[in-house]
Amino acid sequence: MQSSAPPPAVFAPIREALEIIEARYMDAVAATLLVEGAISGMVAALEDEHSGYIKPELYHRATDFSGEFTGIGVMIKNSEAAGELAVLSVIAGSPAARAGVKPGDVFYEVDGQSVSNFTLAELSAVVPGPRGSAVTITFQRADRLVTFDIIRDTFPLPNVSWKILSGNIAYIALLDFNDRARMQLEEALNAAAINNRAGLILDLRGNHGGKLTSAVEVASAFIKEGALMRQMDRDANEELIMAHGDAVDIAVPVAVLVDETSASAAELLAGALQAHDAATIVGAPTFGKGTVQSISQLSNGGGLRLSTSRWLTADGRSVEGTGIHPNILVEGASAEPGADAQLEAALAHLRGISGG
Repeated sequence: MQSSAPPPAVFAPIREALEIIEARYMDAVAATLLVEGAISGMVAALEDEHSGYIKPELYHRATDFSGEFTGIGVMIKNSEAAGELAVLSVIAGSPAARAGVKPGDVFYEVDGQSVSNFTLAELSAVVPGPRGSAVTITFQRADRLVTFDIIRDTFPLPNVSWKILSGNIAYIALLDFNDRARMQLEEALNAAAINNRAGLILDLRGNHGGKLTSAVEVASAFIKEGALMRQMDRDANEELIMAHGDAVDIAVPVAVLVDETSASAAELLAGALQAHDAATIVGAPTFGKGTVQSISQLSNGGGLRLSTSRWLTADGRSVEGTGIHPNILVEGASAEPGADAQLEAALAHLRGISGG
């Protein structure tokens, strides 16, 4: 049931507050700043951590699921304890790699502007830019400053990696659900000659989600027919999201690795595979995000990310706050340094099936 529009008088206090601030606040303040603050406040009132206001300078990045990126080619980590933003990794072949940027370099200045107190979102608004444009970045490296003049470029984001493990078992890691994920998965399956292997491990640990339609495409690679998930709108109307009918020929047993960092679309995939008995889920319970977000652009160039529906697994399980519970529960910590207890459990499971 749709709610009726509120009367104009409801919005009068917003207009009054704007006028009072503009007239009486001790410093001049831009109206656009106040408007953005009002929007952020409205979304914050929803008390939904997955909804939010997207500033105009970040809108393109928030809605880009192409699987490509234009920038310098680094992954950034936010060290709250140290109060700094540093390079987590450098993408091979990227402009940053060619310039000599290294993991651990701390962002200090961008085009002469100090970024020492920037948030990750603020830094992400100034480091990327149009292909072919130049940016000068100074990093703190140990006890010295290093400066690089870098020409931004467009490159595919590293998203899928694969290798063959002991026991002739293929391992594929999927980091994100974007427009290229299904294609990249199929390329990895073909390169690994999957049906010549004893099994497949699909690693979704560290996968925070991405595009819903991409997750459906990837799930459809493993599940030929039937419902993959259920969506419920605000009026409790239910929609079944079905497999596309274009499954890949995978004739080996599949194990999926998950943990508390596997979220959203990653949980959708794990839940669909579990509901259809298409894979054995191994690891720790997942993050527990059972809502679907959509992004609407605003006239100022920004946008609203808003939770617009709830979702359940194909067999009717809610994941909100509870996550997907693995078939084989293995906590992430291992008694042996460098050991991966979850991966070893998945390998043992598949070897047991194959008799290897």
